[in-house]
Amino acid sequence: MSTVTTPADRVTTAPSAPPRRRLDWRLRFAALSLIWGFSFLLIKVGTDGYAPFQVTLGRLVFGTAVLAAAMAVRRERLPRGARTWGHLAVSAFLLNALPFSLFAYAELTIPSTLAGICNATSPLWGMALSLVALSEDRPTRVRVAGLGLGFLGVLTVLGAWQGFHGLDATGTALALLASLSYPVGWIYVRRTLAGTGHSHLSMTGAQLLFATVQLAVVTPLFTSLPTRVSVVPLLAIAALGALGTGLAVLLQYGLVAEVGPTTAQMVTYFIPVIATAAGVALLGEGLAWSTPVGAVIVLTGAALTQVRPKPRKVTQP
Repeated sequence: MSTVTTPADRVTTAPSAPPRRRLDWRLRFAALSLIWGFSFLLIKVGTDGYAPFQVTLGRLVFGTAVLAAAMAVRRERLPRGARTWGHLAVSAFLLNALPFSLFAYAELTIPSTLAGICNATSPLWGMALSLVALSEDRPTRVRVAGLGLGFLGVLTVLGAWQGFHGLDATGTALALLASLSYPVGWIYVRRTLAGTGHSHLSMTGAQLLFATVQLAVVTPLFTSLPTRVSVVPLLAIAALGALGTGLAVLLQYGLVAEVGPTTAQMVTYFIPVIATAAGVALLGEGLAWSTPVGAVIVLTGAALTQVRPKPRKVTQP
């Protein structure tokens, strides 16, 4: 459940201090998979007591607080420059405020399992958009086949042969739109914020701060104060923000620095599996055969879209 600019965005990072001894990357990879996989369950629980915009605002507040603490510990400052902040405003909307809110609204009417699987379509949207928007991404037969296979998986999950019977069309559309928002944001970041010279932590902290401000303005306009404090949903929102948005970002960037973006981004393929298991086991959500089968097809297609052609060897005359 990507929430911030990823290493693929190629934002130049500032020189870092010598690396400290860390927990094994496999354990951190597993932790990140669990955190993002359970995020959809936490959204569902949060919306049981609070309006979707309130869930999103709380999530951003707690996530921003974690990154602010990390920046204070590392003595990093927010980026400067009106131009940079202008682009950060757009990226905050596309990568945080919009998709977080859409998922929250979607889960009012669809199960968390379906929301998690919809999130897995993000690489498919990214592949389709990058072919148009990014000149360095060239189509190959394998990647195009993966794109087609992935969307076939989406139709399988949604039960297209049944006429989408029993499916809430609005909620599903919102979840798919949320997953589409991520690659749109990534492409925007790659085109506007690459080479700023600021660290990932500084840029992401500023981005979350801006998204928090955006939701702080919007939320009072469309919601009213809750009549009572629902403790369990509030704890779910706090965990969603502090873990699913704040800590997850720190884990993600640490993994990228250690094992590279390709391995780190493999977490995407574990998220729907964990989201489905959590929704079924803890929330008692139903699971038709088409859901896991379609999810496997989606993930296979998404994996194929990430296959890059090997560079051709140049033979000397």
